[in-house]
Amino acid sequence: MKQIGLFFGTFNPFHVGHKIIANYFYHHSSLEEVWFVVSPESPFKKNKKILDKNHRLNIIREEILDVKFLKATDIEFDIIQPSYTIDTMVKLSEKYNHNFSIIMGADNLTHIHKWKNHEELLNTYHFYVYPRPGFEFNYSYSNITYMKEAPIIQISASSIRSYIKKGIDASFLVPQKAWNYIDKMNFYKK
Repeated sequence: MKQIGLFFGTFNPFHVGHKIIANYFYHHSSLEEVWFVVSPESPFKKNKKILDKNHRLNIIREEILDVKFLKATDIEFDIIQPSYTIDTMVKLSEKYNHNFSIIMGADNLTHIHKWKNHEELLNTYHFYVYPRPGFEFNYSYSNITYMKEAPIIQISASSIRSYIKKGIDASFLVPQKAWNYIDKMNFYKK
């Protein structure tokens, strides 16, 4: 079975930090591919205005078109919203014969107890965790691999949106093809 790492997010917008983390895990783990799981909405980000899910998916697909080990999936688009990771994992396991792992930041791991069926997730799937500033890693699950050498990326999608809205050049924070798509469509300017 192929080893697939799942990097969940709203990707509003997709930025260089996402690509750097995905690249790191591909090259420093047993993962054969990393899939960006585009979430239509997050249970923890309700009432936040986000770009249409299809545009966010297309931005990523445009950016990673030539990268064989990166994919973007719309698997959550047909799940009742808000989507929960456990439901997505079940759907992926039913659809594909792969071994799925979850890639997440240490900040998200500290809140995993708030997730739907978090114990089932922790007992069923492997987790790859990367460091985040201000969050300690102190978990003893055998299926969690802490990649403490992973680059610490301090780029926020909200900052990028704010820069664009204010007319500040944010092109250095977004990969080139993704930036071209965002700029051409005039996203985040209002």
